[in-house]
Amino acid sequence: MAKKSRRNRARHQTKSTKAIQGRQLQAPTPVASATQSPARTAPEVQNFADRYQYVIPDIKRIGIIAGCMILVLIILSFILG
Repeated sequence: MAKKSRRNRARHQTKSTKAIQGRQLQAPTPVASATQSPARTAPEVQNFADRYQYVIPDIKRIGIIAGCMILVLIILSFILG
């Protein structure tokens, strides 16, 4: 399934907030205090350097390949042009 674009997401949010505001004006319902969720703990700090250590060599490899391709295109433009 395709990801929603920002425009559609913003449009959907404005429609839903208008609908919520309309509902709030009609009849507010009391909320029981016993239904509160338990206190959340802080998420653990992750070390992304260890998790994504393969990214930098891949980016370097992609840059080298892209540079070679551009060089080949320039050489071909001189030969064929």
